Amino acid sequence: MKTLKTTILLLTICLAASANDGVYFVSGSQLVPISDTDISCAKEVLTIDLNDDGFARVDVQYEFFNRGQAKTVDMGFEASAPYNDGEDLNTSGRHPHIFDFTVKLNGETLSYSNAIIKEDTNFEVLDMKKWRQDTESDGMTLINPTTKETTGYSYAYVFKAQFKAGKNLIHHTYRYRMSNGIGRTFEVPYWLTPAKRWANHQIDDFTLRIKTSSFKQFMIEAKLFSGSQFKVVSGKGKVRKAVYKDIEDHIEIALRNGTVEWHKMNFDPSDNFDIMSSDTYSFMNEDYLLGEFYDRSDGYIPRWSMQYSKEDKRILRNLPYANRGYVFKDKGLQAYFNKIWWYMPDPSWKQDTSDFTKREWDLVNGRLNEE
Repeated sequence: MKTLKTTILLLTICLAASANDGVYFVSGSQLVPISDTDISCAKEVLTIDLNDDGFARVDVQYEFFNRGQAKTVDMGFEASAPYNDGEDLNTSGRHPHIFDFTVKLNGETLSYSNAIIKEDTNFEVLDMKKWRQDTESDGMTLINPTTKETTGYSYAYVFKAQFKAGKNLIHHTYRYRMSNGIGRTFEVPYWLTPAKRWANHQIDDFTLRIKTSSFKQFMIEAKLFSGSQFKVVSGKGKVRKAVYKDIEDHIEIALRNGTVEWHKMNFDPSDNFDIMSSDTYSFMNEDYLLGEFYDRSDGYIPRWSMQYSKEDKRILRNLPYANRGYVFKDKGLQAYFNKIWWYMPDPSWKQDTSDFTKREWDLVNGRLNEE
């Protein structure tokens, strides 16, 4: 759990350094055994769907192997406390930013209970009659009013799993709110290190899939995902080494209505990862192009200015079309968008504007400075 605490601390520092209105909601995470077990994680297909509504949807297909007799295993899911989210502590133990939590074992839906647990422990449940949220801290700390003791905490989902001998399949799904802040349209942190709690201390066959049904432009640190390449397996997409200053150790992905995939055998989940919108670093570059970063969510606002030039306004009006692959007949626009890395021409696009967001219509209609 020390690694998890360090991850949250670093993320908190990052958010605070950006601006006071940076907010961390929660990290996605793995299902784990609460006590020692001889069951191994033979396979995992982790799918993260990046949506325009501010949520990431997680779908995990696990294959576990029980070499012994049938047994009952206490299992859990740890969800970190939010930072700067403006919400009060939910003493029921259900995380305020996680929704539609389901677990199926061998086709049977499992019931679960919730609790507030002490961080850096093996799901040690806190008696909430003795603890309250420390309002003078960052929101990630509890205090015992009697002893003045403080502790970090997490939300927990716990359940009993009846494992048969041999292969067992678990299907786990949930949605969680993306974090965000100044210079970050979205950030999706995910904890992989808890997977080392299984008997084999690895994932024998691991696949990560990142999907979007619209368009997302994002980065992910390359260190954990070395030794193999992200591949676009559906839709339109591009993958490259990030070119932004001080972030060359990241991979950048532009993905339109598709899926990008990474796969490795005998995968060591030795670190956690973040999926970060590319504006995290692209906006810091002094020479960046208008539209170098693009996101279809209504919360995204292109480089804000009170003094757009005539050409700027023309580019902004055409950004939603370029993002969908429109092939421009105007040579000036075509030359401009050919410089934009995420631009992926699609001659088959029929100029269907039915999925344009309110913000995109604002751009098309020249309402450039309205939020």
